[in-house]
Amino acid sequence: MRHFNKTAIAVGVAHVCWMSAAFAQEAVPAKDPAVVTITGQRAALNSAQQLKKNADEVVDSIVAEDIGKLPDRSVTEVLQRVPGVTIDRQMSRGDPEHFSVEGSGVSVRGLTWVRSELNGRDSFSANGGRALNFEDVPPELMAGVDVYKNPSAEQIEGGISGLVNLRTALPFDIKGQRISGSVEGTYSELKKGKVNPSGSFLYSNRWKTGAGEFGALFNLASSESGTRTDAFQVEPYYPRNNLEAGRTVWVPKGAQWRTLEFERERQGLYGALQWKLDNSLKSHVTYFKSKYKMQWDEQAIFSQEGTPYDLQVTNGTYDAAGGLLTGVLTNPTNGGINFGDDVRTSTRDSDTTDLAWNIEWRPNDRWTFTSDLQYVKAKTSGFDSTVATGLKMPKEQVDLTGDVPRLIFDASDLAYLRDPKNYYWAFTMDHLDRSKADSKAWKGDAKFQFDHPVLRDIRFGARLSKRDATTVNSNPSYNWVPVSQTWQVGWNIPDLAYLSDPRFQAPTSLHSFNNFFGGDVSVPAVVFPDKSLAQGYPATYEQLHKFHDILCAEQTAIQGWGTCDPWKAAAFGGDNPAGTNDQSEKTKALYSQLRFEFDNLRFPIDGNVGVRYVKTDATSFGYTVFNPTFNPGGSPTGVPVPSIAPFAGRMDYENSYHNWLPSLNLRMKVSEKLQFRLAFGKAMSRPDFSQLQAYTTLSQGVTSTTADGVTNVTNVNHTGEASGNPMLRPITARNLDLTAEWYFAQAGSLTFAVFDKRLKDIIVKQLSTTTLNDSAGRPVDFTVTSPINGARGTARGAEFAYQQYFDRLPGWMSGFGVQANYTYVDSKRHLYTPVFSPYCSGGNSAANLNLNLNGCDVDGRTFGDLPLEYLSKNSYNFALLYDKGPWSARLAYSWRSKNLMGTNNNGTQGGDGLDTNPASPTFGQRNIAWGLPIWADDYGQLDGGVSYKFNDNIRLDFQAQNLTDSKYRQLMTQHIGDKGRAWFVTGPRYSVRLGMSF
Repeated sequence: MRHFNKTAIAVGVAHVCWMSAAFAQEAVPAKDPAVVTITGQRAALNSAQQLKKNADEVVDSIVAEDIGKLPDRSVTEVLQRVPGVTIDRQMSRGDPEHFSVEGSGVSVRGLTWVRSELNGRDSFSANGGRALNFEDVPPELMAGVDVYKNPSAEQIEGGISGLVNLRTALPFDIKGQRISGSVEGTYSELKKGKVNPSGSFLYSNRWKTGAGEFGALFNLASSESGTRTDAFQVEPYYPRNNLEAGRTVWVPKGAQWRTLEFERERQGLYGALQWKLDNSLKSHVTYFKSKYKMQWDEQAIFSQEGTPYDLQVTNGTYDAAGGLLTGVLTNPTNGGINFGDDVRTSTRDSDTTDLAWNIEWRPNDRWTFTSDLQYVKAKTSGFDSTVATGLKMPKEQVDLTGDVPRLIFDASDLAYLRDPKNYYWAFTMDHLDRSKADSKAWKGDAKFQFDHPVLRDIRFGARLSKRDATTVNSNPSYNWVPVSQTWQVGWNIPDLAYLSDPRFQAPTSLHSFNNFFGGDVSVPAVVFPDKSLAQGYPATYEQLHKFHDILCAEQTAIQGWGTCDPWKAAAFGGDNPAGTNDQSEKTKALYSQLRFEFDNLRFPIDGNVGVRYVKTDATSFGYTVFNPTFNPGGSPTGVPVPSIAPFAGRMDYENSYHNWLPSLNLRMKVSEKLQFRLAFGKAMSRPDFSQLQAYTTLSQGVTSTTADGVTNVTNVNHTGEASGNPMLRPITARNLDLTAEWYFAQAGSLTFAVFDKRLKDIIVKQLSTTTLNDSAGRPVDFTVTSPINGARGTARGAEFAYQQYFDRLPGWMSGFGVQANYTYVDSKRHLYTPVFSPYCSGGNSAANLNLNLNGCDVDGRTFGDLPLEYLSKNSYNFALLYDKGPWSARLAYSWRSKNLMGTNNNGTQGGDGLDTNPASPTFGQRNIAWGLPIWADDYGQLDGGVSYKFNDNIRLDFQAQNLTDSKYRQLMTQHIGDKGRAWFVTGPRYSVRLGMSF
């Protein structure tokens, strides 16, 4: 750190020296550059088209109609309009149960390894990854978004899928003084209630003085969003051979519903100072800060039936594969179907600060030198709290034949669900996390322009960076602790902690699920724990777990043995190595790039060729634990057991690697309107910091028998599990792009691209080796389940894009236009060490590779042959546009096909699968861990907007999101086919915005 600080000081001194040297040059009178202010939807499309046409690389852009006026309400939603870009609709990858209204994770050409930039500089959020959470960034501060599909050598390394660059404006981008602002209100049709306000303000000006021209820009944005999501879920289907004579049918262990209220505040501040002495020297400083604060509260009822093979079905009907369609579910053996119903609150507070200083010096008309300093600081903290009650539902009638599940309850069912005395206190679950990351970077570039018929210029430069990242999670991460559960009765507690018992009193509330699914369906009211219990952590948790202590003391007195340990909050911060991930990384990069053009050919060709070299030095500060459990006494016989002393201590890891990244970009101009491109490049993506955590637990397993006081050891194994792998290498790819581009009019183009990405060293969870020495100094190898560079793959496909305004239509119809794009991607993944067994076995742990990589059904059979996660084979956008006079309008539909979300996710996993392996010693038992592949089904959404410009200063905008009131559906794959897992609705949202500019 001290070394890097010295380097940073030296670079700062160099900045000042460059400025001093430049002042010594003879000043050349500067000309005021012609600056075009973008206005109108059509002008914005044309500007984006010109960026694509004239770029050295394969790039697609979206340009704001005016500064701060991107066409959607979040950067994530803006990105989904770009060819080849798709967005996730769940709040986070790994959590399929919670929908994100504004979108979340971004994929480019089907791959998730996306690098993010702010004004051409690396930028990130403190989330354990390497990119920005784009939903955190205020779109009101943006002037445009660029998506590079195959970057060149001069661009910063790190994005295999692509590079997303967010652009803000500088003062010299605007003519003279600009004062603008907006106020906006947004209303959610499903949530009802209040209108959420938003607003922005911008001031920019430039002044000519004897010391050169100065400019200043200040931009402030604030927005609130309130939405609601309603959801149905159906539990996985279990095979049953005792319900229908002569055949096996598949029955889910229940169906359920939930609602989530979401509140978000997003604030942004951007400032820029710009100075230009003359054409030889200029500089600018930018400051960017985004703040994101959210809270959601959820009421969910869900089946937690522990004996699904005891469920009975009355009046059941089934599809051709045996899957249940309609019927009444009961569990007379256990007095009802065991359901849980919880209230959950989750909060997150994040901010990212980016400070940068850039100087450009042109000592003559051949040389240009640029120096750029950047500091980024990001932090986030999260809290998640769940408190649940439970009940035994007498029966549940389901109809799974329609567009969404239909749950039918008679009057006695409704009364039962409304009665608090039928509920018991079930469990609590707490989670805390805190992350911070900071980065210091310097980049120096030089460009020499040739006076040559072929060579245009050569560029070369260097970049140094140092990034530190620390993430602290509670341990256990999600601390699930029972208050009273049915499986505890008889050994830990004598009965459940029913709300009707005066000893177990805590606040509850009846939730009626009004306007559920927009009023299209009706579900019963349910008694939930009051939100104050979830929000009052940890005091309320202590209160609830005293209920368990009372029952446990009774059970201990009855049976004469047992202990009752009081509830403890999950460890957080302090001495918590299992929950702490501490990383430091330094990079050094050099590049050289030659630009050329062959103008004398029949079809002129220009382009660039270059290479980037980067060295990465990473340090992971970690912890390793070994606790021996074998202590037979005496001298055991048989297989020798290594004597390894207990070990628990810090183990830090150094990992260094270097990469050569060549690139070639060629463009052939057939005419001023028609051109073709060929691009080749090698790219890399470093592992996420969350994959590098150096925490490992090791164990020594001993199988033995004892006879006549003598222990005979028959087998010894050494295994372990690692949270991450600090020795991971980057994923690399060889990228090839071919494009054809026809620009036939202003805002009129037809483009086509094919691409091929060949991936190497994809990170998967498999087996690696860790070594400890025994007491004699001999090395002992432990087989550890951890992330490794364990696969290769491909992503190949094509993109098509078209936009045009129909100027030749008569009168007012000449304002119509269309914009459309389509992307096809096909992917394959091949493990270096294939893992596949036709039958599932073992428990649900990281070591169960067959389960985690291939997925396992409830009947004990494996799936396999799964695609890369979050990759849709097909996606498209279609927009109908209108621009004429003061009116501007857009109807935009965005759609993506089914994509895999995971194979072993919460809610679609368990440990009671049927062992159907004929060779297994437990054949026929229900003891197999299973986890189903979960998919986001095809999803499309229609958004729209209309604007009216009263004059050059005042504009009124109306926007609508999700006009189609689309349902987001998830599927779970079982051997009887893809079955519906979840259905989400959020309803349309409407906003009105008044913008003013002077």
